[in-house]
Amino acid sequence: MRIALGVSYNGQAYNGWQSQSSGNTVQDKLEAALGRFATEKISTVCAGRTDAGVHGLMQVVHFDTGLERAPYSWVRGTNTFLPPDIAVQWAHPVAEDFHSRFCATGRRYAYVLLQSPVRPSVEAGRVGWMFYPLDGEAMQQGASYLLGEHDFSSFRASACQAKSPVKTLYDIRITRRLISGGSQAAASAMRPGDEPMECCYWRFEFDGSAFLHHMVRNIMGCLINIGQKQCPPEWMQQVLDARSRDAAAPTFAPDGLYFLGPMYEEKWGLPTRTAAYDWLP
Repeated sequence: MRIALGVSYNGQAYNGWQSQSSGNTVQDKLEAALGRFATEKISTVCAGRTDAGVHGLMQVVHFDTGLERAPYSWVRGTNTFLPPDIAVQWAHPVAEDFHSRFCATGRRYAYVLLQSPVRPSVEAGRVGWMFYPLDGEAMQQGASYLLGEHDFSSFRASACQAKSPVKTLYDIRITRRLISGGSQAAASAMRPGDEPMECCYWRFEFDGSAFLHHMVRNIMGCLINIGQKQCPPEWMQQVLDARSRDAAAPTFAPDGLYFLGPMYEEKWGLPTRTAAYDWLP
């Protein structure tokens, strides 16, 4: 039978999703736990690989097994053998023609950024950080140039293995949440003459057909340049048209990047979200 799992993880301690000889990846830990629970070797296929330091809120995997267990047994049994920063959220039996990657109609990511003159502490590794004020309207305008089907070569890492750089971005949403009292507390960290800055969280959401290696982090680097007014919003079109990685900003940190999960047709009967979404700003 074929089983689909929804898996969440904090990626700080791991070398990304995909299995490596070091054994220090999320896939390695998951397959080891599944193997111990099922007492047989289990290989998984994921909806979308994530890089080192990137988090997953609803990574979806599938695997085949001859072991028959109730869904709750797969969840609780596997979690018994997983480290505390990885957890199976749900399990569902699926038809044999379900494929976690190829059946996905799209994928979603979020980037959470702390705007503050003081670096994060308890959130270290869980949020990106920017110590200059950002212009949300300019960033949203810059993001609008990326919507639709384009050649995203300018935002593609050199190690990308995708067959084509042509992808479709359905939506990019940028929102802000002020931190109550945060600006007053952080005022002492600002130098005389610095422009007053509100402390806040920025949330950038990306919905697309698929994403290239480092694509979201490279887009984030460009959006930050625009938000800091180092470049006008129209610059994003120039970067896109250049189809060259050299035209874009440096790759932004992985810390605040979350794979929200793939999108599937309703016929598969899979959850569209997990409780792990709820804490994000």
